[in-house]
Amino acid sequence: MSKTHLTEQKFSDFALHPKVVEALEKKGFHNCTPIQALALPLTLAGRDVAGQAQTGTGKTMAFLTSTFP
Repeated sequence: MSKTHLTEQKFSDFALHPKVVEALEKKGFHNCTPIQALALPLTLAGRDVAGQAQTGTGKTMAFLTSTFP
């Protein structure tokens, strides 16, 4: 069994704009990384978040994804 850095949480599970979900899935992004799964519920609720994760784990994508209404 191989270990993955993704969670079971899908971008489509969040209240994201349908066009954002469509664009993410078109680029092959279906499941969140741990930092995305933890940050998105908070940022989508309008909360401020400070997180730390390794480079390349999708912190910027989580931030930008939540900025589109």
